[in-house]
Amino acid sequence: IQETASTCWASGDPHYQTFDGKAFDFMGTCTYTLTKTCDSDPTLPVFNVEARNQQRGNPKVSYIDSVTVYAYDVTVTVVRSENGIVRVNNHRSHLPISLAQGKLHLQQKGKSVVIKTDFGLKILYNWDDHMVVKLPSTLFGKVCGLCGN
Repeated sequence: IQETASTCWASGDPHYQTFDGKAFDFMGTCTYTLTKTCDSDPTLPVFNVEARNQQRGNPKVSYIDSVTVYAYDVTVTVVRSENGIVRVNNHRSHLPISLAQGKLHLQQKGKSVVIKTDFGLKILYNWDDHMVVKLPSTLFGKVCGLCGN
């Protein structure tokens, strides 16, 4: 049986679309949780995906400045304009990388970094102003954040 997935994205100054297709604009300049495990089921993977938004010249809008993924006790941060590089537990590393005994894979695909977990979480970020988060259907209703549940 093929696993289904839902997609959430953030783009531009920033526009968001949730896993269930709802669109909204949010101009804050802080770090925001896009999705994370919010269910107490101990069999679920523990993860968190955050985006930090900052202004770029125009004080009326904000853009993605970095994306941080926490999974398997590893912190991966992708900073805008640091193409081909990620920060793993605060150490700069060149792609591709396999972490957590192969459960967490990072690679560059075209102009984006792709972060994949063995439980089906997938994050794409273009080192600028567009990111995509994909979650498998096994996590529907068990996550929370700006991307929805």
